[in-house]
Amino acid sequence: MGDQLSKDISSLKGCIKSEDTILICEVLNEAIYVKHHKKKIAFLFSAMRHFARELHESGYRVSYTKLEDKQNSGFLKNEITRALKQEKFDKIVVTQPGEYRVKEGIKSWATDFSISIEIREDDRFLCSTEEFLIWTKPRKQLRMEYFYREMRKKYNVLMNGNQPIGGQWNYDLKNRKPPKENLLIPDPYHNQPDDITLDVMSLVAEYFPDHFGDLEPFYFGVTRLQALEALDLFLTQRLPNFGDYQDAMIEGEPWMYHSHISFYLNCGLLLPLECVRAAEKAYQTGKAPLNAVEGFIRQIIGWREFVRGVYWLKMPEYAKKNFFKAKRNLPEFYWTADTEMNCLRQCVLETKKNAYAHHIQRLMILGNFALIAGLDTAQVNEWFLIVYADAYEWVELPNVSGMILFADGGYLASKPYAASGSYINKMSDYCKNCIYKVSKKNGEDACPFNYLYWDFLVRNRDKLESNHRIGMMYKIYERMGEDKKKAIADDSKHFLKSIYD
Repeated sequence: MGDQLSKDISSLKGCIKSEDTILICEVLNEAIYVKHHKKKIAFLFSAMRHFARELHESGYRVSYTKLEDKQNSGFLKNEITRALKQEKFDKIVVTQPGEYRVKEGIKSWATDFSISIEIREDDRFLCSTEEFLIWTKPRKQLRMEYFYREMRKKYNVLMNGNQPIGGQWNYDLKNRKPPKENLLIPDPYHNQPDDITLDVMSLVAEYFPDHFGDLEPFYFGVTRLQALEALDLFLTQRLPNFGDYQDAMIEGEPWMYHSHISFYLNCGLLLPLECVRAAEKAYQTGKAPLNAVEGFIRQIIGWREFVRGVYWLKMPEYAKKNFFKAKRNLPEFYWTADTEMNCLRQCVLETKKNAYAHHIQRLMILGNFALIAGLDTAQVNEWFLIVYADAYEWVELPNVSGMILFADGGYLASKPYAASGSYINKMSDYCKNCIYKVSKKNGEDACPFNYLYWDFLVRNRDKLESNHRIGMMYKIYERMGEDKKKAIADDSKHFLKSIYD
C-alpha cells in the first residue's frame, strides 16, 4: 500500500524472493474516496513506483498495477481478484493498514477469495496496538505526557538511567518564542523530479484536474535515499532553532525550522526510531540544544505513537464524535483562501501550494477558527485529510477530532485549544497585514477571533464551565458589562452569517 513503502515492513519478513510475489497497486478509489491534494497523489504514486523499482532491483518478484493500466479496475480488492486468477497462491500476507475502513475490507478477503489471510502488526510503529491497550487499562484519563515518558524509558532515549537527561521530561515551556525580525530560515529540501515523477505528474494532471491544490512546483523526495537526505538537512540546518521557534509563524515562511519529514515517516520511507536516534546523536555531539531535540523526539515517540494508539483503541465510534454538536458548513475560503482574515488566507494559500502547513498553523489558525466558529466536525476532518500530504486517517482523525475540535469531549486533550487574536498576534506577524485590528475586541474592523472566542465559550458554557483549565474564563465573562456581552453576540452572529453570503 502507498503508506507501506519500506523494505522493513512486516509483510516482507520471511519473503522468499524467488517464489513470493509482491503486489503493489495504484487504484483510483484510494485517490478519490476523498479528493486528495494533487501533490499528495503525485508524491505517493511516484514513491510507490520508485519503491517497486528498488524491490525489483533487489531481486523481489513485483507485480505492479499502474493507474493508467487498461485492466486496472480502480479497487484494491478487484486487483487482488485479478492477481489470483493469473497465478495460484497459498496465502495473502498484509501489514495492518493505517485506516479502519481498509482493515475492515481486508477482513472479508478470506471468505471472498477462499484463501488464508495473514494480517501482521505494523511494527514500524514503536508501540503496538496491544501494548497501547495494556497501557490504557488502569487509566481513567489518557494523557500523552505520561505515555511519552514510558516510551522514553522503553527505548532509552535521552535518558540517564531512569531519569531524563537534563532533569526534565519536557522542555515545551522553552519552545514558545515568538518570531523575531531577520531570522535566517534555510531553504527546505528540494528534489528535482525525475522521469518517473514527471510521468506521474502528467497522470495526476489528467486524471484529477478538479482536485484541490497546486501540482507544481514539486520538490518532495520520492525515494528512501532522498528521504534520508531531507532528514539530514533538517538535522544540520534547522534542528538547532527548531525548539525555540516551533510555534512561530511568519508570512511567506511556511516551512520555518520544522523537519518536513512527516511525509516520509507516514509513507514508510523513513522509520521513526532512526529519526529519533539521529536527533539524539545531534544533541550528544553538541550540534543541537536539548530543548530542540527533546521537542522533536516528543513529536515522534510521544504524540505520533499516542494518537495512533487512540485511533485503533476507539474506532469506529471515534469518527462520529461531536461533543459540541457543531454543524456549521465549512466556509468556501478553506478552499479558495478568499477571506480578509490574513492569518487564514496565508495558511490556506500555503496549504494549497505545498500540501503542508506546520502544526501551529493547523492547530491555532485553521483549527482554532473551525473550533470557535462551530464548523461541522465531519467536514473539518475531511478537509484536513484531503489537503495535507502527510494525512492518513490514523493520524488525522485523533489530531482533528481530539486535539483541534475537542469533539471527543476531552478524551485526548485536557482542554479545547481555543484562542483569541492576541495569541495569533503574539506568535506571528500575520496581524500587521490584516484589515482587521487585533487590538479591537468588537466592531466591524475588530479581529473576528476576538469575539468568536467569547461566543464559543458562551455557546458551550454547559460543557466547559467545569473544566479546570478554561472555567476561569467564565468569571472574566461575568465581569463584562451587558453592552459588551451583547456586542460579542451581535458581532459573532453578523460575521458568521457574512462568511456564507
